[in-house]
Amino acid sequence: MKSTTVITEDFLERIGQPESRYHADYLAYRRGEVTSAKLINRLPHIAMIGDSVCTGIHVSTPWATFWRARSRRAGDWFQSVSKRLEKLTPLVASHYGGIGAMIDDDSDRLWLSRRILGTRNFSAQIDQLIRARRFPDLVLISIGHNNVDWAWRSPRDELENAEGRLQRQRQEVRKNFARRLRNLIQHARKEPRRVAVVVFGLVNFGSYFKGREEAERRRAADRTLYPHLETTYKYLVSFRPDYRGNVIRLAEMVNDELRMMVDEFNRELEADGSVQLRYSGALATADLGRAELLHHVDGWHASAEGHNVLAEAAFRDLAPSLEFIGIRPSS
Repeated sequence: MKSTTVITEDFLERIGQPESRYHADYLAYRRGEVTSAKLINRLPHIAMIGDSVCTGIHVSTPWATFWRARSRRAGDWFQSVSKRLEKLTPLVASHYGGIGAMIDDDSDRLWLSRRILGTRNFSAQIDQLIRARRFPDLVLISIGHNNVDWAWRSPRDELENAEGRLQRQRQEVRKNFARRLRNLIQHARKEPRRVAVVVFGLVNFGSYFKGREEAERRRAADRTLYPHLETTYKYLVSFRPDYRGNVIRLAEMVNDELRMMVDEFNRELEADGSVQLRYSGALATADLGRAELLHHVDGWHASAEGHNVLAEAAFRDLAPSLEFIGIRPSS
């Protein structure tokens, strides 16, 4: 899935206003002292690293899913957050997330279906962000939802007694996440400007499965609804009703690990005022317990209304990060 970068359409008009904090840069641009590229580089840059939870995607037939994955669709919660931020300041927003992305180990290799979809795992997304010409001021990270598919490739004895597997997966997620995050933080510390990083906890699977169950009841009563609801199980075995309880448990375990990991990193960063790292439980507490918040085709990914719920939750929790990088949140 290709990354996308969007620049606020009317940024020249807005920074041309005398009250704009970028007005001096605009005047330098008009005098020919600053190129268009350099002018854009001086705007705030934000970036999204994530999986399909932060993309406007849904699953249907293989070919249609491939087409949607390869041609990024609008309407995801990051785009909605970006639009909200544009009311505060013109900016540049880059989306690196994609369908099927996972928190990966060095030994992990993308299997064929993921390569066809253009999937980039956590490590590849961070590498691409680090190689970008302009490192972002604000990095949002929402990934790991595919890592809680605990039943995938589980032997029968672990399906019946999953505790050991859940503990191993929570530890693997933390280890691999920490390794990738450290690379990002080390690069951010070299930047000449302040950088804020927000690690979002996984979504509230407890409420999510209530919405999913409602969609399943509707489909049982009318088979024309949610035509690809069962297609979900081809991709996420653990979403089957018998396995969902452990998805909820594992997601909560992972969120605990992410929170503790961020605390540990912040102890290292205590003397460094150039990087702010925060854990956010905004998505982990957002209520996704209605069928309307899930896509009408697969009953799996978020609908437009669902993305709005996630966007509102995420945006409400960004104020400390925005203040850190010099963007004044609205009252």
